[in-house]
Amino acid sequence: MKHHLMILFLACPTFAQPKFYPDDPLEREPTPRNVEKVLNRKLSDYYDLFANQFGKVGQHQPEKGPPIVARASVNTLGEPMDGAWYVKRHYYRRMSAEELKRGPGDANPPAGAKWTVVSAKTEGITPGFTILDEKKQRYFIKFDPLTNPEMATAADSIGARFFYALGYHVPENYIVHFLPEQLELGPDVEITDSGGKKRKMTINDIGEILTRVPKSSDGRYRATASRAVAGKPVGPPRFYGTRKDDPNDTVPHEHRRDLRGLHVFSAWLGHDDSRAINNFDSLVTENGRQFIRHYLLDFGSTLGSASDKANSPRSGAYFFSWKSSAQQLFTLGLVPPYWALAKYEKHPSIGLMEGDVFDPEKWVPEYPNPAFQNRLPDDEFWAAKQVMAMTDDDIAAVVSTGKLTDPKAAAYLVQCLIKRRDKIGKAYFAKVLPFDRFRLENGALVWDDLSRSVKDARVRWFEFNNDTGARTPAAGPSAWAAAEITAASRPGQTIQIYIRSGTIVGLDRTW
Repeated sequence: MKHHLMILFLACPTFAQPKFYPDDPLEREPTPRNVEKVLNRKLSDYYDLFANQFGKVGQHQPEKGPPIVARASVNTLGEPMDGAWYVKRHYYRRMSAEELKRGPGDANPPAGAKWTVVSAKTEGITPGFTILDEKKQRYFIKFDPLTNPEMATAADSIGARFFYALGYHVPENYIVHFLPEQLELGPDVEITDSGGKKRKMTINDIGEILTRVPKSSDGRYRATASRAVAGKPVGPPRFYGTRKDDPNDTVPHEHRRDLRGLHVFSAWLGHDDSRAINNFDSLVTENGRQFIRHYLLDFGSTLGSASDKANSPRSGAYFFSWKSSAQQLFTLGLVPPYWALAKYEKHPSIGLMEGDVFDPEKWVPEYPNPAFQNRLPDDEFWAAKQVMAMTDDDIAAVVSTGKLTDPKAAAYLVQCLIKRRDKIGKAYFAKVLPFDRFRLENGALVWDDLSRSVKDARVRWFEFNNDTGARTPAAGPSAWAAAEITAASRPGQTIQIYIRSGTIVGLDRTW
């Protein structure tokens, strides 16, 4: 008897879920649940490389059947909501040139005449250290390689501001110049020597670090001072799965639009080092609640830089690929990969960056990324519209924050980014109807054609039943309406717009 009652309960149309709720579309994520306990998770860079390169981590798109769309990570308009992962910025509310240059903040550079070194990284080609300024603010100091003065520090400054404008949480990155006598050693600071043993650090160790980085003619050193983000570090988020200790992390990362679309942003800026280890989770407290906020970090390997040297010409290709390896083997290397055809202007402060051979459809990071691999045309469109919203002047304003002393290098970088931007728009606006910013004007549905190329769009109106999903043809908008937009020149590409009492509450794209 109980089973029969359950079947009747589930079958009863009274309990059917509506497509839209009164508060749709949501602009912000719901108030986060309080995070009681969280582990400081460590992630091995080598494990992440091998797991992604030779394993199959996360859930991938099925070979047959409907694709896995990113609907769970967006509102009913297909937009990520403001919250712990993402905040709508430049595309949604144009930032001024000054706002673009300010980025996440430009009012808190290291203060005072003396900085205290509290930890150091001596290994690697471009080591660095951590300081406390006179206000006890913590900064991570990173340098350029001797071969490429200004390159990594400019990339870190520019990259942080672009990703901020594109909606991500990033640290405040400052370009600073300092004299060695500004540094003093804190008490009981330890370093690890070349043999892997820890010992107490001395002032001579600071001097040894500075011998391995560029120095200007006036004796000062240029560096990135990356201000420590607020909260307690709890390790990086992966590009797949969820954090089991975070009750707010409910959508597998490989199915988040803000992480799938990150592929397009990374391709534009040459962020081939966009791996999990370069992300950061912080436990923050706001309005009496603890929750985890997710950050992107370390942009020194963008814009033609590999941090410790100019980037490899093969940047934008996987470290290893069975397909490309087989192609080179069977053609005896006579068919060069696309990236080998690129030509670069020689600018040590830029590294290897170009826009003529760049192909956003072929670009990949250093090794496979599940979120990037799961992207669909609507994810790509979401990202591409934000890249295309960056005008030439916007790009120049952000590049100026890299403080490149060679104006030809700065101009070259701006032109590379413009060329790469335009290729992104051309590639991804072709995959879906490139319409956005829908609105009702005098009873008519209007929109912006972001490609400025579709001339044969047509609209069909329906009355829409929000409880059952039923649609019946109509002459125009009603209390509940659906509008279907098609174009004969774009077969298979449609947009469904849902309207409640004159307000657009939903959007679905097909391709």
